[in-house]
Amino acid sequence: MRHAIMGWMALSLWCTTVVAHELRIEHVTVVSPDLATPLRDATVTLKDDRIAGVGPGTARVGKSEVLDATGLYLTPGLIDSHVHTSDLPGLYDDQMKAQPVATRELRQQVPRSYLLFGYTTLVDLISTSTQAAAWNSQKIRPDLYFCGGAEIPGGYPSIELVTQTDRQALLRYMVVQRGEEGKAPAGVDPATHTPEAVVSRMKSDGALCVKTFYERGFGEVDELPAPRLDTIRDLVEAAHAAHMPVLIHANSTDGQEFAVRAGADVVAHGMWHWNREQTATELTPRARTILDSEIKANMGWQPTMQVLYGLQDLFDPQYLSDATLATAVPASAIEWYRTPQGQWFHDILASGLLSKATQDSHDQQAQWKEARDSLALPLARNAVAVGYMAAHGGRILFATDTPSAPTYANPPGLNGWREMRRMVQAGMTPLQVFRAATVTNAEVLGLSHELGTVQVGKRANLLLLRSDPTRSVDAYGSIAKVILHGKVLEPEELAANHRAPPGH
Repeated sequence: MRHAIMGWMALSLWCTTVVAHELRIEHVTVVSPDLATPLRDATVTLKDDRIAGVGPGTARVGKSEVLDATGLYLTPGLIDSHVHTSDLPGLYDDQMKAQPVATRELRQQVPRSYLLFGYTTLVDLISTSTQAAAWNSQKIRPDLYFCGGAEIPGGYPSIELVTQTDRQALLRYMVVQRGEEGKAPAGVDPATHTPEAVVSRMKSDGALCVKTFYERGFGEVDELPAPRLDTIRDLVEAAHAAHMPVLIHANSTDGQEFAVRAGADVVAHGMWHWNREQTATELTPRARTILDSEIKANMGWQPTMQVLYGLQDLFDPQYLSDATLATAVPASAIEWYRTPQGQWFHDILASGLLSKATQDSHDQQAQWKEARDSLALPLARNAVAVGYMAAHGGRILFATDTPSAPTYANPPGLNGWREMRRMVQAGMTPLQVFRAATVTNAEVLGLSHELGTVQVGKRANLLLLRSDPTRSVDAYGSIAKVILHGKVLEPEELAANHRAPPGH
């Protein structure tokens, strides 16, 4: 009887054993940040969702799936360390309700568009565990991590001006400054919204990092309360005790100087505004001193160059006709963007960027030129700052802030490829961009044990490219294969408006 039971147990275990899926990528050139030179004619073995082997070709074992990658380059999947997955390009709460088809199709396409341009990992800087879990429950999507967004009452981003989803996230992690308990909004108990309590809640919720904000108003506008230095220092101390990096929204010289003094780990945004030096475009002594202090502190620095281009491009008459846009955005959304209702955010921006005469003229070319002129100075300042950081050893992280506002000109995935090209134009080398989007993001965010290089044991989120991305960022404009959790995805099947053949 005993032998019968043991035999039954062995048979049961054999029947329920799941055979690991093995993929061999053969004759590939491995380009990884940990390698001094590319590893040519290599074989990379994947078992399930992990890298099991990297090296010269070896004899095949069992029934491995084989992918001949002759002439292709294998790299780590890209990491975008600044996105907002609950927001949709060009749509706010009211528009989402009024346009259910475009909203639904955009939500379905957004994860695929990130993958289409190589982004296999995203970090949402204003989110919650519930939102992250909903995203990660999708079958085909980049892996998502999240930060809790710690704003102060009345501060940036104003909870009255964000989507309902972001509003709930910000209220959950709001920080009430000591001595200002009376400013807490209804439903927020100051005792449970101290820096220490908020970080503890983020940690228990599974947040990867802490995001906070220093923004008094754009440019020289001074209309919003900014956090006190002691508050953010307490937030940083609590976060570091919990082994969580702190990112701070700071796009000005005042803001980045504050970030250094507070001990933040990452500055989220480039240096668009040089306070009290807003007409300068050559690096001023003050701006240089602040950048040097960030380099000395080894702080992470996110240029987010496409943010302002995402505002400027709303005025480009040809933008919605771009064939590449049609690969990233569903036709239903593009068609709606063309309507007068779809131009709602363009119309809001026009009042701030254009003269009344240009607005009233309805001359699209004139509006396009004036919009570019209006944003030329902050764009130039940020480009100068990016070039300086790149030339002097700054710890640059790849990040896009997609979508940075309810603009349709920050399309997921495509926005990242455009960001890369802006970074190169500003003086970064393709190799620096490659490192910023892989190993540097992984190291700063505490993910280097999982991501950032092509090494045994790491997650099999990889890209097969037709050219070497350390020589040109154009390599990411035509990806041969995306490998997500060890499974091969075809780019054409990730593209928007893709039509599966009959029977599929």
